[in-house]
Amino acid sequence: MSEFGKNLLTIPSSRIIEVAKALSGDVRLRILEALGDQSMSIGQLAETLGVAQPTISINVQILEQAGLLSSSLNANREKICSVTGRNLLLELPSRLGEGLQQIESLHMPIGLYSHCSVQPTCGMADREGRIIGSPDDPRAFYLSERTEAAILWFSGAGYLEYLFSNPLPPGVELEELRVTAELCSEAPGFNQQWPSDISLFINDKPVGTWTSPADFGDRKGRLTTSRWSGSEYGQLTEWVVTRHGSRVNGSPADATAIPDLELAYHRPIRIRLEVCRDSRNQRGLNLFGAGFGDYPQDLVLSFVKRNPG
Repeated sequence: MSEFGKNLLTIPSSRIIEVAKALSGDVRLRILEALGDQSMSIGQLAETLGVAQPTISINVQILEQAGLLSSSLNANREKICSVTGRNLLLELPSRLGEGLQQIESLHMPIGLYSHCSVQPTCGMADREGRIIGSPDDPRAFYLSERTEAAILWFSGAGYLEYLFSNPLPPGVELEELRVTAELCSEAPGFNQQWPSDISLFINDKPVGTWTSPADFGDRKGRLTTSRWSGSEYGQLTEWVVTRHGSRVNGSPADATAIPDLELAYHRPIRIRLEVCRDSRNQRGLNLFGAGFGDYPQDLVLSFVKRNPG
């Protein structure tokens, strides 16, 4: 086998964008240069490149996720990095949708809602626990600083609506549409017995209702800053729309199916989290972002492609 073949890394069409993004950073290219045909630790890379270790670690992780680096721990528990291949073979897509991954996920920061209706108690805070605007003032929800929100809440009935783009081009069939969020009820302070009916709508079509059992504050959230007290974490909740109906956390919900959503490539997808005014349990909600609660994620919309045939 030629030297080219020994160092060849094949990139399937569904991963080209991920690999291209990994190669688009100057620091990441310098890491690949420094490694050459040798292995190096994170500390050695930081010293060689004159870059802080946390920055090296973040960029090494991106290269690993793209499959361009591999790593192992040595006897001193140091992370040792190696290049997986020096030559890349790109398998270009030849059919509609082939360049997409089986699951395409879009992550929306929780403060980037397009519309809302809230009432006190209500508010927002950033990941350091700093209140955005004034607490219990609905006007705070229209401040530009809302984009920094890592937790937001409102009591009673109300809603938050988000606009997502549609990554699937015309002709690519969808098997499932999934929405995941970390949520709980909203009470003054917190209350471990405080049910609230939280519903999801996609393009105004009901997908299902999850009843949060509480406003959780009995322990610290795994990601919640020590400066914060009150609502600490939520439960990771998943709504799924299939070709035959909808589910909430795996249980059958509404009859709404994918064709009912009337998805179109050039139109945004409207996602609304709502405590409805006709709900039995109108006790608000807390929505947790990537830097708060138990889970390192914002609001996530995932598209599962239908396999041909």
